[in-house]
Amino acid sequence: MDLRNAIALEHSRAQAVKIARYIGDDRVRFKDLIDIYLDGPYRITQRAAWVISICVERYPQLIVPHLTKLINHLSNSGIPDAAKRNTVRILQFVEIPKRNVGKVATICFKFLQDTREPVAVKVFSMSVLAKIAVVEPALKSELRIIIEDQLPYASAGFRSRARKVLKEIR
Repeated sequence: MDLRNAIALEHSRAQAVKIARYIGDDRVRFKDLIDIYLDGPYRITQRAAWVISICVERYPQLIVPHLTKLINHLSNSGIPDAAKRNTVRILQFVEIPKRNVGKVATICFKFLQDTREPVAVKVFSMSVLAKIAVVEPALKSELRIIIEDQLPYASAGFRSRARKVLKEIR
């Protein structure tokens, strides 16, 4: 399968799952997918992010060698919302290396506080920050304040996740 062409062919859940099945737990194919994601253009990055997310759910160990690259990419301005959403979603499920914890926390706090960010990006950022706060308890109060500050104006999805996260960090 030509990954780039398969990703460009169609934007659907069925296609993303088909590509993820093809990749399976093959590290070489997964690396090719990561390279396609990082190279773009916008639509390809967006679609590849979805496939990466599906692969990592099934085989979390695949992402480990690529985490730093993804985190660095996440800090770039102008990446598609879908890429942000799926990358931050991935970070909920994996162990973030200690050397990247500070950078990830900074990125997620930025996403959480940005009123222009989509709800899904904010919600996944909240979960990643809660996970980090377990190991870095000093972040709990800052996270709590930011969440509580947004609650009165938040969507139902945000409020639902906020309740869970606030319970976790208490």
